[in-house]
Amino acid sequence: MNYSPLESFINHQADTGMQCGNYSIEVPDLKEGEQYRFHFDATACVGCHCCEAACNELQNNPAEVKWRRVGEMEGGEFPHVLQFFNSMSCNHCIEPECLIGCPTNSYVKFENNGIVWHDDDACIGCQYCTWNCPYEVPVMNYDRGIVTKCDMCHDKLAVNETPACVQACPAGAIEIEVVHKEAWIQYDMEKEGVAPHLPDVQITKPTTRYTLPENMPKDGKNGLKPADERLLKPAHAELPLVFMTVLTQVSLGAFLALFLGQVLFSLGFNLPEPTLAMAIMAFIPSAIGLPLSALHLGRPILAMTAMKNWRTSWLSREAIALGAYTGLATLVAGMYFLEIKGFILILVMTMTLLMGLFGIYAQSMIYRVRARPAWNRASTTKRFFGSGYVGFLLIAMMLLISNGKEGAMVLLAVALLSGMAQVLIIYDEVMFYRHLDKEGSLYYQLNRTRILLQEHFGQIKKFRLYSLIVFALSLPLLAILFTASGLIGLAIVTLVVATIGALVSELAGRYLFYRTVVPLGLAGNFFAGNQRG
Repeated sequence: MNYSPLESFINHQADTGMQCGNYSIEVPDLKEGEQYRFHFDATACVGCHCCEAACNELQNNPAEVKWRRVGEMEGGEFPHVLQFFNSMSCNHCIEPECLIGCPTNSYVKFENNGIVWHDDDACIGCQYCTWNCPYEVPVMNYDRGIVTKCDMCHDKLAVNETPACVQACPAGAIEIEVVHKEAWIQYDMEKEGVAPHLPDVQITKPTTRYTLPENMPKDGKNGLKPADERLLKPAHAELPLVFMTVLTQVSLGAFLALFLGQVLFSLGFNLPEPTLAMAIMAFIPSAIGLPLSALHLGRPILAMTAMKNWRTSWLSREAIALGAYTGLATLVAGMYFLEIKGFILILVMTMTLLMGLFGIYAQSMIYRVRARPAWNRASTTKRFFGSGYVGFLLIAMMLLISNGKEGAMVLLAVALLSGMAQVLIIYDEVMFYRHLDKEGSLYYQLNRTRILLQEHFGQIKKFRLYSLIVFALSLPLLAILFTASGLIGLAIVTLVVATIGALVSELAGRYLFYRTVVPLGLAGNFFAGNQRG
């Protein structure tokens, strides 16, 4: 009997049990410890991107929002060359970083099937999950103001229907399987859960299984390389976060200066007592900065729900701690206004300072995620605390204005030491990128960060380095000399310029921090659509 090409294809599917092209699927019953997963056969994929198109059509996503993406790699040496495709959606990880980090508990890993599901109604669009996921799976939908992601078409699977990507693949490269989680982690994940240029599986323990070609090029100059390695796009500037982080850090530095001044005065040192104006100036930067962070959210009206997941999310901890710090700093200013002094003032100031210190530490830990190597360094925490020297300059300037020469000299000395520490931290960063380990597993991403710093933002980088020397070291030293010489007017002008210049320098540094980070992600992901420009 002669069959048409379509009939032959349908018969072939039926005979081989292929899932592609079928609207229904026999979903196996899950036993204890098992969950569903994707299997991707790289030997079958032809790079047609039908899976992407089918997913977007079913989910009614705009073109720039892709829940499934196809990465492209190439390698070998002519005539023995290889083009490699990797179709990836959510890996429905056993330890999903998106779930752990989400401040609003918008992620749920279903106990009955292991699928990682996103609760759209709870999402505030903070995009923290897009930083945490080493595969860049969650993607921001700006039309809706929330993050969205693949859910393995769980509603279709529940009624034995085929997920869109599986059904649409003409080569049968994508399938749904069952995996026993413990056995997968212990025996097979390191062998079958890896593909070229993917992040370390130990980060999230992804469940996707890969079938790879036998003639895969070995590592080396002819090994597989991302097809988009020559394309380098700076990350989003995150301007609301640039200002929020720097201003809260400056506020903490100013409050620490206020606290030290109050403690020394209370101990009987011949130094001026801090004033109400100084207390107000200490909390104002934080009071301005915190609301600015809401401008980063897709749904700012729900900003307060960011405090929900304090158990596992550093973002929730930051929101709680810095919110409490700002409130307590305002209370301290009120105590100065009401002239409430003595032990009770020192106690409240101590509580405020401790809350602020934890808040900035939590703030730094938001960025120390394994999916973004340039951020995931101890220097991130040091730099965040280091920005506090601007606050010392601010309070020292106010002391000089109020004729507190002796106190200003003490604070300027501390500010100079703090500024020097920040210079050394930034110098260490420069040396780190100058001497990258070419054999390191994260060299590809870190080197791309280096290229961004040198070639895309070279002028801003130079300004950051030179301005830090001028405004954190040279001008404060000059202000000390002017103050010691009795030239208070010149000292005040010098400090005004130093404070403004140091603030601009820190903002420039933070701008570079956001723009030059390069995530792990999916190699060769030309059409990701989730990297904001």
